[in-house]
Amino acid sequence: MNNLRNKVQLIGNVGEEVEYLQLSNGKPMARVPIATKEIQQNAHGEKVVEIQWHHLVGWGDTADFMNVLLKKGKEVAIQGKLKHHSYKGDDGKYRFYSEVIVSEFMLLS
Repeated sequence: MNNLRNKVQLIGNVGEEVEYLQLSNGKPMARVPIATKEIQQNAHGEKVVEIQWHHLVGWGDTADFMNVLLKKGKEVAIQGKLKHHSYKGDDGKYRFYSEVIVSEFMLLS
């Protein structure tokens, strides 16, 4: 049951080209957003499309493969875990953001 804790699975479309960095410690990192889409009907029977953006981060070999394989517009299935961050902005207010640390992914299109 331990492997069910903090597990995320998403299917979406890559929103931008991958940002690929080689860090000073030699470890590669890749970042890219994907969009997921939900289609529902509202109270009036009209179709409503809701799009959510998710920020993906890959490390090591996963980052290398993300850099080579993920291209803007491609459909991808990912599995990973959520990580939350906060920081204090220039205005003194705290900002929060979440990202998905990718452990596996598969191109669907």
